[in-house]
Amino acid sequence: MLKLTFSCVLCLFIYLNASSQIQKFDDKFDDAIAVLNFGTFHFGYTPDATKVEFDEHNKKNQSDARAIAKLIAAFNPTVIIVERVPELNEQLMTDYMAYIANPEMEFKNPNEIQLLAYEVGRLSKARRIYGIDFHEGYNYNVYNSIKPLVDSLTYLKYSRLIANHIRKSREDTLSLKERLKLTNHPQVLDYLINVNADMLTYVSTKGNAEGANEAAKFYHRNLVMYSNLNQIPLTKNDRVFILMGAAHTAFFRDLMKRSPKYRLVDVFHYLK
Repeated sequence: MLKLTFSCVLCLFIYLNASSQIQKFDDKFDDAIAVLNFGTFHFGYTPDATKVEFDEHNKKNQSDARAIAKLIAAFNPTVIIVERVPELNEQLMTDYMAYIANPEMEFKNPNEIQLLAYEVGRLSKARRIYGIDFHEGYNYNVYNSIKPLVDSLTYLKYSRLIANHIRKSREDTLSLKERLKLTNHPQVLDYLINVNADMLTYVSTKGNAEGANEAAKFYHRNLVMYSNLNQIPLTKNDRVFILMGAAHTAFFRDLMKRSPKYRLVDVFHYLK
């Protein structure tokens, strides 16, 4: 017994000694680019399965959006990134420049790009805007599409857990600013990766991986979007504001935390 105890103590000593010698290293470039990675719900039409109720034509809502844009503009971005496919970048730039020339212009179907991104760019005098979206469909409802499931409980229990939280949160009573604070909370961003992708890995028939195959498509979409961002010419003097649906924001948060090229800026430093 004494010999066993001595062995345990010795192992613990070796482990602690080795741990103390591990030194953290700087994994960011000296010229890493500052990025404000901002998640939102879609203000206007969206093909997404879940839509937040928001009247984008309501003047109060539009005024609230501009007030939030003013807060974000304090970041002083030089480049604006939005959820549009790169193939539409020329038209995107044309519309953006038209807005800068006439910020009182009316949009037939305004969304978060016109109400938030354009105004942030105008206030900060940013002259570059790019879309980085990539479209790839997937069956997020695969749980109801296959049977018999090896694990029929985990996905269902999580859905009920989240539904219960949503009922208690009463998000529909929050102001726009409070909604966006909630949307950008780290736990909510984790939830968005879970509900859009990771929970599908629990959905399968025996010997197969139907849910994982669908989740991989959503991962792939976000990786292509990230690749599109990485193809945009940026320098150490640029400051990048990214506005996307928050599920994409969640993926970009994780990718940029590990990236040596980008340095994430705290959203809540500006969204006060």
